[in-house]
Amino acid sequence: MRKADVLTPDEQLRLASHLVELARRTAPPTATRRKWREIRGKAPQPLVGEDAQAWVTRARQAADGQRARFSEPGS
Repeated sequence: MRKADVLTPDEQLRLASHLVELARRTAPPTATRRKWREIRGKAPQPLVGEDAQAWVTRARQAADGQRARFSEPGS
């Protein structure tokens, strides 16, 4: 980077262009954002027709029960 300070403006621009192109070629591709329309209907069947808050509450209670069983002495 110190060497770039002594380059002419034209050489600095060429170096910058080269570095940008190099980064583009070697950088991993960015993930394409999906549209909500594409994932419509992907939820498991128990969610269909069930109130979202009721499902969250039930799922949390089930997880709490599993954690409680694993944390009991002798289990």
